[in-house]
Amino acid sequence: MTFLTRTGKPLPDFLSQAASSTAGDAMSRREFLATACSFGATAATAYAMLGLPAPGHAAGNAQMGGTVRIQQQLVTMRDPRKFDFNSLATFTRGWLEYLVQYNSDGTFVPILLESWEINADATEYTLNVRKGVKWNNGDDFTAEDVAMNIARFCDTKVEGNAMSGKFGVIIDEATGKVMDGAVEVVDSHTVRLKLPRPDISLIAGLADYPAAIVHSSFEEVNMLENPVGTGPYLPESYEVGNRAALVRNENHAWWNAGNGAYMDRVEFIDFGADPSSHFAGAEADEFDVTYDTEGDFIAAFDGLDGWTKNSVDTAATVLARCNQQAEEDGKAVYADTRVRRALALAVDNATILELAYNNQGSVAENHHVSPKHPEYADIGTPTRDAEAAMALLDEAGMRDHEFELISLDAAFWKATGDAIAAQLRDAGMQVKRTVFPSSTFWNDWAKYPFSITNWNHRPFGIQTYALAYKTGAIWSETGFANVEFDAKVDQALATPDPDARREIMGKLEQIMINEGVIIQPYWRALYNHSKSNLKGAAIHISNEMYPQYMYWEA
Repeated sequence: MTFLTRTGKPLPDFLSQAASSTAGDAMSRREFLATACSFGATAATAYAMLGLPAPGHAAGNAQMGGTVRIQQQLVTMRDPRKFDFNSLATFTRGWLEYLVQYNSDGTFVPILLESWEINADATEYTLNVRKGVKWNNGDDFTAEDVAMNIARFCDTKVEGNAMSGKFGVIIDEATGKVMDGAVEVVDSHTVRLKLPRPDISLIAGLADYPAAIVHSSFEEVNMLENPVGTGPYLPESYEVGNRAALVRNENHAWWNAGNGAYMDRVEFIDFGADPSSHFAGAEADEFDVTYDTEGDFIAAFDGLDGWTKNSVDTAATVLARCNQQAEEDGKAVYADTRVRRALALAVDNATILELAYNNQGSVAENHHVSPKHPEYADIGTPTRDAEAAMALLDEAGMRDHEFELISLDAAFWKATGDAIAAQLRDAGMQVKRTVFPSSTFWNDWAKYPFSITNWNHRPFGIQTYALAYKTGAIWSETGFANVEFDAKVDQALATPDPDARREIMGKLEQIMINEGVIIQPYWRALYNHSKSNLKGAAIHISNEMYPQYMYWEA
């Protein structure tokens, strides 16, 4: 049987083979769906390839109107392409929409696109822009808007532009801008991307939270005062660390009316980083849904009358990483591979999962590719060897060095740092623990010599490698630079078939281990809690929230 894309073209042969093997767990269902949909299959087609019905998404019992109150952090607003907190996107989704949306079941669905096509070797993308969409200032939404945004994504001269790491394949290294001829406006509603080499990750990149689509008049300095967008809401207020609100835009005929924008008003309240304050706020009926629920407070929220727990298994993670370029007293301590490997060898990942995250997840393997990723290669589970760790420190002349491990002062960040520090000390190392409040920690999160950070789930493991570990990557916090690794990342991005990509990924994973790039103890299961009659607020696999889909059950 031949399966077709949204536009009626046959899907690549390897997808049919993968669909057959998924029944034998060679490729997980979720990750098969991600791969098939990224190549242009509808969710219904992707499910049909697995012999399964597509789940329904109807909200027939939705009550129109009302207010929802969301507990989440409110950090300084910025240009969406610079977003490094999901919570920023939760707010701007009120008026800034995306070309593509990634769902927790693994599917990609078109939003401001109607469909897309990718050729067999992933060197040409055709993006079909949704017709009938208008900006809230009355302008038509066209292919020119899409091309302009892709050019914005490719601008490496903009400090903190996270999207440049996702579109590096079409960036001219000489200019730091989009390559000439790489983005073609075919007609008013068609854009064609011509890549110099294959890259299978661009659709997934368009669904990532910094990929919000802005109007040609967009300016970061007045983005809240001049909120031109295609979505159904407008920002009413935004106060960092306190409160914010969206209100329905009564003067804008939203293109997706009837499938969302149920609430009249969406409020956001920042209770700080301490989960105990979140629980106290819930007990006092000060909000309706947690952004996420952590640690011991999961059970506490479970005991609240009228609240429902939501959960999802993910490839979100917490890790301790050394910054190989950072200096301490004029010395690049972590530039020495022996030091990094020693730190990793001194830690038992299963113990950290138990102590720091109550076993609410799964053990990770120190290379940042999950069994939930289609290209995951099983290269074995790391084992703790304190004796070997100290021998490496002796060899490096660092036995007496005091390692300073930095983290946030709350929740799983602190718990993970404390547990890792205890393991390092038990192995014979000297460790100083430093904790910072959220307002301080995130100012320099990528620069600390040795610290605890968290990463979101992404559909493909190779996305994370390109974003975080390639030489000079926009979100590199390790300072890792390895020519062989870089070349294999490009090779993996150019390999559409997950089975073929898995062979390359196995080599990449081994480089991560051999170089001691990270200590990655566990993958996180994510939880949140919401009022039982609030729908559309369940925790998302990428820890995203969609206020436009929330509604009170009638």
